[in-house]
Amino acid sequence: MALKVLFIGGTGQISFPCVERAVAQGHHVSIYNRGLRGDPLPAGVTSIVGELGSAAYADLAKANYDVVCQFIAFTPDQIARDIELFTGNCGQYIFISSASVYEKPPRHYVITEETPAINPYWPYSQAKIACEELLKTCKDLAWTIVRPSHTVRTGLPIMVGDSDVVARRMLDGEPIIVAGDGHTPWTLTRSVDLAVPFVGLFGKEAALGEIFHITSDRAHIWNDIQKTIARLLGVEAKIVHVPTDTLIKYNPDWVGPLIGDKAWSAIFDNSKVKRVAGDFTCAESLDEILAESIMHLKQRLAKNRPPRGELDALIDRICAAQSALG
Repeated sequence: MALKVLFIGGTGQISFPCVERAVAQGHHVSIYNRGLRGDPLPAGVTSIVGELGSAAYADLAKANYDVVCQFIAFTPDQIARDIELFTGNCGQYIFISSASVYEKPPRHYVITEETPAINPYWPYSQAKIACEELLKTCKDLAWTIVRPSHTVRTGLPIMVGDSDVVARRMLDGEPIIVAGDGHTPWTLTRSVDLAVPFVGLFGKEAALGEIFHITSDRAHIWNDIQKTIARLLGVEAKIVHVPTDTLIKYNPDWVGPLIGDKAWSAIFDNSKVKRVAGDFTCAESLDEILAESIMHLKQRLAKNRPPRGELDALIDRICAAQSALG
């Protein structure tokens, strides 16, 4: 059945393939954002330009969408506004949270939706948890919460820093950092693969009032991820392993992304979403997972190769100190 669907966002890392999938499934799709992204929208998509919280945003409720997909809310006040706006004015409100909300350190090596949402290390995750808790108290808005994990389309998966700078360092034969020994399993999911079950949740009674993560069933260790990126760039990765505790002493801003996320094993059980949205498969080989990201990287570097800067100086300093230990 064709549904009337609104994407708030719609042109981002995860949301754009979801828009494409929704159109391919025959849904009537509109997107609301600032209209700043350059990707051409699929034929038939209605673009509504505006800011969050503006008068144009308030008018969205008048359209009575069957499904509203909120990709760009990050704070409880934004969710409170949406609850007020869309209660009684949409059939299903889907909030895009994050799998980084799951407890750190994990109590079990396989993560399910029953894993507690406790992350004392990363304000980003704490805000997402607060958003979820606010939705859970809402009795009159039919909500669904989706928690993507590390999802790739345009950006490259690295542990710390700016991915384009790290890629440029690889190309220039300079060392890069991997936290720990590089053997921690980490799950990467292509956005185009996530889009299939995500759209499969639209209009499903069994999805209302429920939380789902959507990830690949396969994990890869961080060493292999970085080595594959380098190989696809035609070079060899010069990896320097540095303890996480050491890294955050050099840069306290890395506490959230590392201790609050990437320093821990991330292996997911996707059986819940498969029961509701239908079975799905994701690319498993790193070559296939990273192909689109590598393509986008090369396009960016051809236009603007990032110059050496403070991040390079910090990485050089850390790598030199670690390497001096032998």
